[in-house]
Amino acid sequence: MTPQMAPPMIPQEIIRRKRDGLDLEPSEIAGFIAALTEEKLSDAQAAAFAMAVFFRGMTPDETVALTLAMRDSGKVLNWRGIGRPVADKHSTGGVGDNVSLMLAPIAAACGLAVPMISGRGLGHTGGTLDKLQSIVGYDVAPDAATFARVVKDAGCAIVGQTADLAPADRRLYAIRDVTAAVESVPLITASILSKKLAAGLETLVLDVKVGNGAFMQDVAAAETLARSLVEVANGAGLKTSALITDMNEPLADTAGNALEIVNCLDFLAGRKGGTRLEMVVMLQATEMLLQAGIAATLEDAAFKAANALASGAAMEHFARMVHGLGGPADFCERPDAYLVPAPVIRNVPAERDGYLGACETRALGMSVVELGGGRRLASDPVDHRVGIDGLKPLGTKISRGEPIATIHAAKEGDAERVASIVADCYRIDETAPSERPVVIGRVG
Repeated sequence: MTPQMAPPMIPQEIIRRKRDGLDLEPSEIAGFIAALTEEKLSDAQAAAFAMAVFFRGMTPDETVALTLAMRDSGKVLNWRGIGRPVADKHSTGGVGDNVSLMLAPIAAACGLAVPMISGRGLGHTGGTLDKLQSIVGYDVAPDAATFARVVKDAGCAIVGQTADLAPADRRLYAIRDVTAAVESVPLITASILSKKLAAGLETLVLDVKVGNGAFMQDVAAAETLARSLVEVANGAGLKTSALITDMNEPLADTAGNALEIVNCLDFLAGRKGGTRLEMVVMLQATEMLLQAGIAATLEDAAFKAANALASGAAMEHFARMVHGLGGPADFCERPDAYLVPAPVIRNVPAERDGYLGACETRALGMSVVELGGGRRLASDPVDHRVGIDGLKPLGTKISRGEPIATIHAAKEGDAERVASIVADCYRIDETAPSERPVVIGRVG
C-alpha cells in the first residue's frame, strides 16, 4: 500500500485556524514558516498571520515550535574552536537604548566571544544596525568568514542577519514593523530567540524593557515576556536569564543613529559615569560574566567589567570590531572626521521653571522617526545624521528657557516641528518626582 501523503499546507487555513483561536500543530507552523522562507506567501498573508497571533496569542508549545521553525529556516552557526565562552545579550528595545554598542566590547575585553546578531529600528525604537551604519564603511552584512574572523580577532562583532541566518525572521520582522503587530509576546519571543539560537550561543542575557517607551507597558506584561523568553530559550538548551529594566524615559541622553555612536564613544572613554545608562550596561556585563563562568562572584564580575572600561580595553575592542568590519582604523580617535553632522541644530527650551517630572518616551522616539531617523515603511531610507541629544534625566531642576534637549535635523521645518513635539513630551512639575529603580527585577 502506498503511504498516505500529508496534505499540502494551505496558508489561508493556517491563518483562519489561528484567527479563530485554535492551537496550531508544530507541522502546521513549520510548513507556514517554510513557505514564508521560500517566498511562497504574500506579504498580506504573512501580515494576517502575525495579526492573528497578535490577537489570539500562542501556547508555550506553539511558541517553541515557531521559534525552532524560524531558527531552522536557515543556517545555524557553530563556534567550536573559538577558545572563549560564546555569549550575547538582547534588549526588547526602547529609546536611547544603545547598550549593545558598549556591552559587546566590554564583554569581549573580559574574555567572552560575542557574535551579536542585531536588528534595525522597530516602531519607535532605535536599531543597533542603523546606528552602526552611521560609520562609513561598516559592513553589517559580512560574509561568514569575515564574521568569524572579527569575532575571533576583536572578541565581538555586531552584524545583521545574513541571508542564510533565520531568514524567516528577517522577513516577518520587517512586516511586523509596518503593520502594528510588534507588541506580541509569542512573536517577540520567536523573533529574538530564533536569531540567538541560530547564532550558536552558549549563554544569553536579556534586557526586557517596561514603561511608556517600551513595547511592554506594565511590569506584569514585561514579566510575562521575560518568562516566555527565558523558558523557551532554556528549553532549547540556551542558558538564559533576563533583567527587567525601566523605560519611562530615554536610557541615554541621546536618541538618533550617529548621535548614539558619539554617545557610545563617550561612554567607552569613561564620560558617562553615574548615569542610568552606566548602571544598565555594567549590570548586564556582570550578568554575562557570571553566566559564562568568567567570574565566580558578583563582586569579581563587577570588578572585571569596570576594569575593562577604565583601562581602555573595551574601547580598543570596539575599535578593532569597527575596523574589522570595514570601518576606519582611526574611527575612535577621529569620529568627527567620519560622522556626518545634521545641517540644522536647534535647542528645545523649557517653558517654565520646575523639575522634569515625566516623559512621553514613545512619542519622543517617534519624533526621531519624524526627523527621518527611523522608518514608516520597511523600505524607507534612514537619515543617520538626525536625532535628539542633550536629553535631561527626569528629576532635573530646570529654568525657563534652559534647553531640555537639542534637535539635529535635515531641514529648518523639521527642526521647528519636532522641537514642539519634544517640548510636549516633557511635563514640568513644581516638585521633583520620586526616584524610580532602573532595574526592576530578574528572571532566570
